Amino acid sequence: MARIDLSYPAELFTYTTAMQVRITDINAANHLANDAMISMLSEARARYLFALGVDEAPHNSVGIIVTDLATTYKAEAYARDTLEFALGMTDFNAYGGDVIFKVTRPSDQRLIAVAKSGFVFFDYAGKKVAPIPQDFKHMLGAKA
Repeated sequence: MARIDLSYPAELFTYTTAMQVRITDINAANHLANDAMISMLSEARARYLFALGVDEAPHNSVGIIVTDLATTYKAEAYARDTLEFALGMTDFNAYGGDVIFKVTRPSDQRLIAVAKSGFVFFDYAGKKVAPIPQDFKHMLGAKA
């Protein structure tokens, strides 16, 4: 069975945030559950975009939607572990790009997971993909 390979250069990660694994994030195998990791990645993405001044909610009917998510797990995480989420953006096109993630446990420098989440801008009124807004391009500078 084919495995995906997610690896990104360190300079692409421009933002970090930390979250603690809650007891409710643990599965029957006593480690961080897949669904909980997805929720944590979504929270990290929302924090990143907020820090950049980007509101994911629709403005003038255009907002951001997630198109895909890929995650590779490298190690287990446990209840009460503090995890550091490093994020960046890459692979821009006319309509969006990828938010990338590197999740580590600072207490032992262990790599827990690497992920990428595709996004596009979406015109909710027209029910179609929309070009990246100029203010978003301006905010990111030469990246987009």
